[in-house]
Amino acid sequence: MSESSHIIGLISDTHGLVRPDVHAALAGVELILHAGDVGGDEILDELQLIAPVRAVYGNTDPIDDPRLSKAIDTQIGGVRVHVSHGHEVGAPTPAKLLAAYDADVIVYGHTHRQLLVQADGRWVVNPGAAGPRRFDLEPSVARMTIADGKVEIVLLPLPY
Repeated sequence: MSESSHIIGLISDTHGLVRPDVHAALAGVELILHAGDVGGDEILDELQLIAPVRAVYGNTDPIDDPRLSKAIDTQIGGVRVHVSHGHEVGAPTPAKLLAAYDADVIVYGHTHRQLLVQADGRWVVNPGAAGPRRFDLEPSVARMTIADGKVEIVLLPLPY
């Protein structure tokens, strides 16, 4: 990888549980972006053992938690990244999120469903729910690599 490469861990909907496999799935990332429904400071503390964490609040998190933001808008390796839980647009869909935010990569959670969509050179990604298994969906996280302005995202299922 070039010197301008960045590997970012994407996680959402932990709901108070960090599965042991999250440590292996996100090993070596330089930053973890959490798309909400964290479930407490102990979750952020455990993820911090892997890499620095930036997190937004979801619909089940307290909005006054100083460690959680409403949204994160940042630039990594020349790529604009937006992170929010998704519930703020109602039932989140790629079309709604692409219309609401102009970032190159939009990361969200809320639905617990893994999703990776590329549209007009932009990405919409839901890393899935990493916490307690719900709705018969496979737990997962994602790794995003940004190299020379190009984005690659891989969804990683977590054993359950």
